[in-house]
Amino acid sequence: MGSFYSDHRTWLHAVSASLKLLLLAIFGTTLYVLNNALVLLACSALCLLLFASLGRATLPALKILTMVFVTGLLITAFHAYLQQPLLGMVSALRLLSASLLGFALMLTTRSNDLLDVLESLLSPLDRIGVKSSALALQVALMLRFTEHFFIQWKRLDDAHRVRTGKSGGFKLLAPLTIRMLTSAQRVADALELRLPP
Repeated sequence: MGSFYSDHRTWLHAVSASLKLLLLAIFGTTLYVLNNALVLLACSALCLLLFASLGRATLPALKILTMVFVTGLLITAFHAYLQQPLLGMVSALRLLSASLLGFALMLTTRSNDLLDVLESLLSPLDRIGVKSSALALQVALMLRFTEHFFIQWKRLDDAHRVRTGKSGGFKLLAPLTIRMLTSAQRVADALELRLPP
């Protein structure tokens, strides 16, 4: 599967995966506690500065980030239509800030490092008979398939744009679904062969 991880080293690559996950959890939760649009606007500006500080490492995520901006504008317009412009702005700013933080994590953290952190966090469950390694693998696969979804969407949209000169939109849903199911089946077959029953 593809990955957003960038080999272009940045200052955030040097921060441990555990600390990045902890900070993401804290800041992500804080975003959904805040309701003040001005405070959220300041948070979005800080998240944007953090993302921009990664320089060339951000290139793999720029197209998807553009889609996040468009989605935010649509959310704002929809709530404005419902005469709730403030709620729309707050929702869009939360989405933008959380996306920027998530992309910063994905661009600077290897999947194996994330898996190691998840296994160590879930290891106390071994005492009550739950296989923490299997649970950590499931969470890691969920994160990778979310990332893989956006990568495949971008590739299909690029191919459609080259052929037709415009974005594929909803026409891409069928081929995207087929690709995702094929990838899931391939990963399931590989896991069945390699993991003990």
